[in-house]
Amino acid sequence: MTSQPDRKALTRAAFAAAAVLTVVTVAGAAPGAGAAPASPAGTPKLKLIAASKAVTLDRWEGEPGVYLDLGTYVTVDGAPLELKVTRASYKDPVVARQILRNGTHTTTRTLPAGLVKDFSGLPGFLEVSVKNAAGQEVTRSKGAFCPNNASGRLRPDAPATSHYPESCSTNPFTLGSVWGVEKGWAANSSTVDYDKPVDLPVGEYTATVSVAKKYRDLFGIPDDRPTIKVTVRQTGGGTSALSGPHAQHSRPSAGAGHAAHHFGPRGADAPTPGALSHALEARGLAHHVGDGLGHTDGSRVAPALEAAGRRPTGRAGVPANVPKPDLRSLPAWDIAVTDGEDGDVPGKDYLAFSANVWNAGPAPLVVDGFRKPGADLMDAYQYFYDAHGKQVGYAPTGTMEWDPRIGHEHWHFTDFASYRLLSADRTRQVRSGKEAFCLANTDAIDYTVRNANWHPYNTDLSTACGQQNSISVREVLDVGSGDTYTQYRPGQSFDITDLPNGTYYIEVKANPAHRLQETDLKNNVSLRKVVLGGTPGARTVQVPPYDLIDAP
Repeated sequence: MTSQPDRKALTRAAFAAAAVLTVVTVAGAAPGAGAAPASPAGTPKLKLIAASKAVTLDRWEGEPGVYLDLGTYVTVDGAPLELKVTRASYKDPVVARQILRNGTHTTTRTLPAGLVKDFSGLPGFLEVSVKNAAGQEVTRSKGAFCPNNASGRLRPDAPATSHYPESCSTNPFTLGSVWGVEKGWAANSSTVDYDKPVDLPVGEYTATVSVAKKYRDLFGIPDDRPTIKVTVRQTGGGTSALSGPHAQHSRPSAGAGHAAHHFGPRGADAPTPGALSHALEARGLAHHVGDGLGHTDGSRVAPALEAAGRRPTGRAGVPANVPKPDLRSLPAWDIAVTDGEDGDVPGKDYLAFSANVWNAGPAPLVVDGFRKPGADLMDAYQYFYDAHGKQVGYAPTGTMEWDPRIGHEHWHFTDFASYRLLSADRTRQVRSGKEAFCLANTDAIDYTVRNANWHPYNTDLSTACGQQNSISVREVLDVGSGDTYTQYRPGQSFDITDLPNGTYYIEVKANPAHRLQETDLKNNVSLRKVVLGGTPGARTVQVPPYDLIDAP
């Protein structure tokens, strides 16, 4: 299914694209307030610039404010800016290391402990002050800088493409990320408080942008403070909804042929603020080069999305030493008691949650479905490739089915994962929900594992999963990425109406029937503790932290 893009995502994408083009022509001619300090070979030189002297921000009717897309960029020259961000386990803090490359020589320096707390970017990097026409400051904010934001080249001799990932993960259970800006490129730094719109009335303003002192000192960034004239204008009505892979569908009216939604006041109409990865938001497709032997840094290309021209023939089989995927489940998060989703029974209590299964590699999971004429199911096959990318085997692996529910409407692989709600002693199953999935690389879970692909192609449902009249489908879960199904998807919940209060565990299990071939089947299960309380119609849930991860 191709979801309708929301206005916020469109605004971000359109602004980023326009600003990138502006950087190419403006950045070199805007030296700023000071020259960058001299840097040793292999050390990147960073500088803050504004792509334009003026921007216009739309305030949509019914929305709480505007998003400060100011068109500021961090330029990088002399050497690439590259950071590797990891944590050894969920019991360990996040550690960020800068990778310094000078020809074939590579060194590493560890950033101060506690500076980087998660995988969404460098926190508190950008400082923004907005003053009204009278010169009074009306708002001040700080924003994280994700080096993987929308980027553009500064000059013709810069690398033609960026091999770094395209976004920073906000999934609470991310394990490893790579952030980077190529030498001679600039990364958009204006993603300030996307989840916190600023309440600016229609009018004229002046924004002053600067880099926080701790980062100026750390990276040797000059103290430039670009000013941008900001015009806030009122724009027409209408409401928006999240979009992107596995995101909420825009609910059609009853006149469009669908029944009105029966949500109550606790309905899972939208996710918990900040709970979803920005990887779930609409974004363009990756176009890059770099496949072949030795490309273990993430710069390779995902397998083509088109299914094989015909179903496999000959004897099924897989060489013993062929690389295989390693599917792992993440603990559930974004857990809430709701009134249910489309297709659920009104008046009941549901425990909704988000879940993710990811691929730790070293090989992608490639599943093709082939449909017999007139059949309601597709026969599914898992494909295997050698180190040169040549297909060397295949194995039957279940079926794919068409899911007609609003918010799905695509082909689901039926043997990918299952959910169970377990008793306090974890010995009894009290609720189960076997879920079929359309595979998509929605979240970067660990881009530091071997053969991680930093540019997976099928990052949303518009690039995979087929349509109702499809004859064949290819679905790919690439190395390092995971597939998130969020708590406001139909079927992503347990009916807890008649369950007694107490402690339970949400179990997420990858490859439950072991029909997929993997490198390891012992790491497929994760558990998340929940405590149910309240009364019917007013049930509550408490979610204790998972080691250091406090993400209910």
